[in-house]
Order: sequence, then C-alpha cells, then structure tokens
Amino acid sequence: MGQDQTKQQIEKGLRLYQSNQTEKALQVWVKVLEKSSDLVGRFRVLGCLVTAHSEMGRYKEMLKFAVVQIDTARELEDADFLLESYLNLARSNEKLCEFHKTISYCKTCLGLPGTRAAAQLGGQVSLSMGNAFLGLSLFQKALESFEKALRYAHNNDDAMLECRVCCSLGSFYAQVKDYEKALFFPCKAAELVSDYGRGWSLKYRAMSQYHVAVAYRLLGRLGSAMECCEESMKIALQHGDRPLQALCLLCFADIHRSRGDPETAFPRYDSALSIMTEIGNRLGQVQVLLGVAKCWVARKALDKALDAIERAQALAEEVGNKLGQLKLHCLSERIYRSKGLQRELRSQVVRFHECVEETELYCGLCGESIGEKNRRLQALPCSHIFHLRCLQNNGTQSCPSCRRVSMKPGFV
Repeated sequence: MGQDQTKQQIEKGLRLYQSNQTEKALQVWVKVLEKSSDLVGRFRVLGCLVTAHSEMGRYKEMLKFAVVQIDTARELEDADFLLESYLNLARSNEKLCEFHKTISYCKTCLGLPGTRAAAQLGGQVSLSMGNAFLGLSLFQKALESFEKALRYAHNNDDAMLECRVCCSLGSFYAQVKDYEKALFFPCKAAELVSDYGRGWSLKYRAMSQYHVAVAYRLLGRLGSAMECCEESMKIALQHGDRPLQALCLLCFADIHRSRGDPETAFPRYDSALSIMTEIGNRLGQVQVLLGVAKCWVARKALDKALDAIERAQALAEEVGNKLGQLKLHCLSERIYRSKGLQRELRSQVVRFHECVEETELYCGLCGESIGEKNRRLQALPCSHIFHLRCLQNNGTQSCPSCRRVSMKPGFV
C-alpha cells in the first residue's frame, strides 16, 4: 500500500469514526498498519488508534500502539514525530494511573530540542503532567503545570486545550474544597464549547457537563447535578465512551448518597467499579470504594465499611494518591473511634497527619489544613495556595511561603 492509498484509507477510517462506526474504523486502520510501507502514514494511523482506544477506555491497547508509534518516530528520525509519540506514551500511562511514568515521559517531551510541534503540543504536555501531579496529590506542581498549559492555550488561541485545562482545574479545586472555583472552571469550559465547539466532538460538551455536575453535588445543588450528569451520560452512551460512563455512574451514586439513599447508590457504585476495573482506572476505583464505605457507615455496617476502605487503601497506595489515603484514614478514624478501638484509632490519626504533611495541604499563614472545609482559596503566581481571607487579612504583596512578589493575580 503506497502513500496515496494509505492517506485515503486513513481518511476513510476517520469518516467512519466520526459517524460512530468505531469498530469499522479500527478495522480499516489496523489493515493500513498491516499493509502500508509508508512510515509517515503508519505514524499517523498509529496516532488515530491511540486516540480511539483512549476514548473507548482500552488503555492497555492505547499503550501498545503508543510504544509502536515511538519506534516508528525513531525510524523517521524526526523530532516532531518523536515529541508527539512521547506525549501519547505519557497520556497512555496517565490513563493507567502510572503517574510517575507519565511525569517522566512529559519531562522527556520538554527536554527535546525545539520543534515545529512544540508550540502546538507543549500545552498538552503540561496538561498531562498536571493531571499526573494531581493524581499524586502534588497540588502546587499540578497548579504550576495547569497554569503553563493555560498560557499555551491562550498564546495559540487553542480553545480545545483551554477547555480541557478548565475541566482539570475544576477537579483540582473540587479536591481542595473550593467549590466556587470547582464550579467556575468547568462552567468556563462549557462556555468555550458553546462559543467555539461546533466543529468539535461532543465529548467536550460531555466532559464539561460531568465536571459541572460534580461541583453542583459538592455545593448541595443535587437537582442541577443530576441534570448535568444525565446530559453527560447521554452523550457518553451515544459515543461508547466507557471511561466517562463510569465517572457519570460514580457521580449518580454520590448524588443518591448525598440524598440519604444508599440503596439506590449501591448498584450505581457497583456498575462504576466494574467499568473502572475493566479499563484500569485505579484512581476511580478508590473514589468508588470511598463512596461505598460512606454508604456502609450511614447504614452502621462498620465492618463492611472497613473492608471497602482496606481495598481502597491498597489501590491508593499503589498509584501514590495521597489525598485518597488521607480521606480513607479520616473515615477509618471515625469508625475506630465509634468502635472504641484506641490502638487502631491512634494509628489512623498518625497516618492522617503524615498525609497532610506529604501533600502540604495547609495554609502557610494560619497553619490550618486546606481541604477540610469548603473555603475560598487563592493561588498566587508561584502556585502556593492560601485561604483567601488569610491573604486579605495579611495584606502582603509577596508570597508568605517563598517570598516571591505577587505582581499578577492567580486563579480567581
């Protein structure tokens, strides 16, 4: 198969994929891979296969094609292709919750000599790195990476990248419990989809609506949360987006738990856990099991809650997610306190405070933990985070942690 025929078959696969005939598209692209002798064409079709398998939640297949793409880029001896293939390798590991590997491959991307693709892909590299730092609960580094990705998006008028970064920032602020910002950023993403997204895939609409739903639930606006999550789920089902389906099921379950209805929540948690186990989303499994444990606590089935916590702790430690560990230690502390088990209680208290120290989740001015309550936060340009009220009361023009002068506003 020559260069022209390869190009035609790639385009045929893209048309099939865009019309939701995913399996037929995959068959076309795999055939190209088997028969084409054109290295550039093979590289492009590998990129299509990486993206398609990512959206379907087939992360191990995604990783397999990303590895082959790197070998192809090396044969081509082209720095642009090498950068793109290392980014796909980073993304594959991000999806599989191999966050340290993701960061390593992102650093490889950033260390490559300047290329034509660097301006276009640099923001995506920073976004992937930020997501990995967030997965490890390294909040300052995550925020630094997200801010860098936003700069790339603005400098290149890349509204699609800005939309994705805003969704990640929504997740960031949901985790540190500034729920106003957790809502603001995905709402901004939804605006970008409405203003510029006519030519985009509906997945951006679905992604933003999911993050809006999460924020609404945390704010106690459960009806609005349900509406947004239903819209996201509808699109996810239409497109066969298994990862997003799992996240929506988790959100539905959390909404029902917030309504005091664990019986309705349990089957949705089970469905979410099944998909997340299948696709390899271990961080998602931690979130599901934490919700399950809270449901068992509400029903006073404390031993079942502890079983769910034990499973979640093993996964959280496996992927290195400190915030998940912190939340699980906090819930375990409550359970052991109610059971009167002092030795186990002391152990959980110690581990809880160790996690707080490791994540640096405390305000550098008042010393109180960040993320214990819903409070407005302010990130300075150096990406150090403080309670907004502490900064206002302090009246300082420089960061209290690193003493760098704050010459421009952080995220508001």
